[in-house]
Order: sequence, then C-alpha cells, then structure tokens
Amino acid sequence: MKNLSIYVIGISLLMPIITAPAIASEDIDIPFHLGKGQLLYEKYCSSCHGLQLNGSDKGPPLIHPFYKPSHHGDKSFYRAVLQGVKQHHWNFGDMPAVAGMTPKKMDSLVPYVRYYQQQKNLF
Repeated sequence: MKNLSIYVIGISLLMPIITAPAIASEDIDIPFHLGKGQLLYEKYCSSCHGLQLNGSDKGPPLIHPFYKPSHHGDKSFYRAVLQGVKQHHWNFGDMPAVAGMTPKKMDSLVPYVRYYQQQKNLF
C-alpha cells in the first residue's frame, strides 16, 4: 500500500510536466496584455512558423531579418494572413489565407509577434 501511495504521489508531481503544452514564450516573459496574441499565434501560426517563431518544415522563421518591421511592415502580416501571399523569400510555396483569422484577431497577434521579435533582438 505504501508503494502505491508513493507511485500516485510521484505521478501526480510529474503530470504537469508530462501534460503541459509547449508554449511560444519558453524563454521570454510575455506581458499580460499580449497574452491573447500569444494564444492566437499558437493556434493559427505556430504549426508552420514554430512555437518560438523559429520556423518549421512548413514555413519560415519569423525571427529573421526579412521580417523586421523595416522590411515587412505590420500591414504585410495582415495581408499575408488575411489574403494569402505568393512565395517570395522562401521555398515553402504560397501561403494561403488563414481560415478563421480576422483583422480584429490580427490586432492582437501582430503586437505579440513584434514583441517576441524584439525580445530576440531582431530589431
């Protein structure tokens, strides 16, 4: 019985580690006011652009000089997400418009991406 108690306690202590979702801000403290943008990024963008904006085999990293505000301004993010964009810097193919995304959601998502980029010293 004692061994069972130790096992149950051990499992209960490990469950948060085992079941915790990976989050984009592993090494960056995200301010509360950007939390909605983080959740939107994780839901709509991270499968292609990576949880830490570092890209994947489906899409480019957003932590790259191409995506500095001076090269791709905020309006280009809105346009790409809402309307889609032809491949132009990378060989991932065209980016389709993101289903379910709205300008209002982008108003939260873009500041999150910019904050993350800034914390990673992109600009």
